[in-house]
Amino acid sequence: MATKHDLILAHIEGLPVGERISVRGIAKDLEVSEGTAYRAIKDAENIGLVSTIQRVGTIRIERKLKKHIEKLTFGEVVQIIEGDVLGGESGLEKDLNRFVIGAMKESAMERYITPGSLMIVGNRENVQKLALQQGAAVLITGGFETTPEIQQLADETALPILRTTYDTFTVATMINRALSDQLIKKEILLVGDIYMPLEKTKYLSIYDTVKDYKRLSEETQHSRYPVVNRNMRVVGIVTAKDILEKSSSQLIERVMTKDPRMVKKEMSVASVSHQMIWDGLEVMPVVADDLSLLGIVTRQDVMKAMQLVQRQPQVSDTISDQITGQVQLIEHDFDGSKLEQPHFRFTVSPQMVDELGTISFGVLNEVIANTTKRTMIANQRRNTWIEQVNLHYFRLIQLESEIVLQPKILELGRRSAKLDIEIFIENSLVGKAIVVCQVMERP
Repeated sequence: MATKHDLILAHIEGLPVGERISVRGIAKDLEVSEGTAYRAIKDAENIGLVSTIQRVGTIRIERKLKKHIEKLTFGEVVQIIEGDVLGGESGLEKDLNRFVIGAMKESAMERYITPGSLMIVGNRENVQKLALQQGAAVLITGGFETTPEIQQLADETALPILRTTYDTFTVATMINRALSDQLIKKEILLVGDIYMPLEKTKYLSIYDTVKDYKRLSEETQHSRYPVVNRNMRVVGIVTAKDILEKSSSQLIERVMTKDPRMVKKEMSVASVSHQMIWDGLEVMPVVADDLSLLGIVTRQDVMKAMQLVQRQPQVSDTISDQITGQVQLIEHDFDGSKLEQPHFRFTVSPQMVDELGTISFGVLNEVIANTTKRTMIANQRRNTWIEQVNLHYFRLIQLESEIVLQPKILELGRRSAKLDIEIFIENSLVGKAIVVCQVMERP
């Protein structure tokens, strides 16, 4: 049963971002004591649900993004295999780097046991002991027990000895899948990883003048600056367009653009790139929860970061990789002449169909997305994000059908593009998609 503390946290989490919160208000709304409400609000602040801002109060904020776990711990293995711990609990936070199946003679397996590995074995007590002595944890399959001596050794070496009712093959498959999932995950790139910090950021105050703007612009050769008040909170942004034909004595506060788009350090670079493209922004202030200036992020910073993410090596196949890896480029027509716009070929395999035996809607969308991105790259547009796909079926696409996708660029601009992609089977039109993309390229 949920405690009052849990109910308050759930209530706070359900509030919209920006909502003001008070101890008295929470106590009254949920009929709890002010002491209980205070403790819950403090806990909410610790876990990133609320923030206390000077002269404003406590408000609901966006929960901070967590980065992906890069490794698998023995404690997480326990959850994956639905097992229990027989000994060595103090080592559950250690990382697993590989696993070994104990299905050979002891003398032969010694070379495969390395510190940090996991020995998967049945009721072979000698192998269990050998693994612990060599610095490896132990997973006993089939629900078997172990001896008090081995449990004591696990405690002394701080190496977990785990148990599961699953068989060795099933357990190995489960752990292998979990390790593969961890490898596929890329670290989320956040604004905090790429922004220009305050000590390197040039900014203006609401008490500065147009003359101060011109001086700073000549000094830095930049034209966009955040504007702060006396408490260093961002209240605007000023650009060259704002000061055109303005008197040199005019206050920046009177000419600046108020309520500019701002970002937090915890926001992903991908989401910020969409904002910058959509609104045509070159610079965005980076702020704390109380809107105080922490620095800036530029369009150029975002572009470089997105290119870095795209170049990250992929160490294991995702579902997307498996689909798009089968999309083949066609550059020449049947008579050998070079096509003006490359086409793409895809064969519908058994893994790509739905319950009716026709190509899965998601798979076809993935193929269209891949076709779009490769077409844009062929037209020197590398930083492309698909915003919208309108897909129309004219005929169901059956298992083992070979489809040909013929893209045609309808519009191609600096910030957006629209493509018409026709889908054919044996020269018969079976589908059509209109794809809208966002494009981020240097101005």
